Amino acid sequence: MARRRRPAGSTPAVQALVAAGVPFTEHPYDHDPDHPSYGLEAAQALGLPPASVFKTLMADVGGSLTTAVVPVTASLDLKALAAACGAKKAALAAPADAARATGYVVGGISPLGQRSPHRTVVDRTAVDLDVMYVSGGRRGFDIGVAPGDLIRLTTALVAQLCAPAR
Repeated sequence: MARRRRPAGSTPAVQALVAAGVPFTEHPYDHDPDHPSYGLEAAQALGLPPASVFKTLMADVGGSLTTAVVPVTASLDLKALAAACGAKKAALAAPADAARATGYVVGGISPLGQRSPHRTVVDRTAVDLDVMYVSGGRRGFDIGVAPGDLIRLTTALVAQLCAPAR
């Protein structure tokens, strides 16, 4: 019996996309551990517009871990995240808690293929894009996917999550 070959960047995120039959692109790059921003590093290394690259943040919203997906060029507005989820407040999860809950290392957390599903909220700017780039499940690896596919696969809410520019 022939073995089915796994994609080169096989991670739980890639496996989730393959299993769902969703088209995506893989974008590996050389990760610099001294770079101050994982997301901006990805945009620079891959030559992508920074507004199309999104970071995945884990937050405690009303006592439940929630995945927030926001552009790397913006800050997550925790009050907006809480409001989107119908909660009074939200706080960023401790890095160790985020890693344990998702099965990914910080800087490589993907909204797809997490150890257990978490409520997901995607910033509304994503829906204006043809392709958005998110972590593929490890540092130095992003995946390009249609926003509608990511939203559908994660059963995400779409809301204004970015803090206003100052």
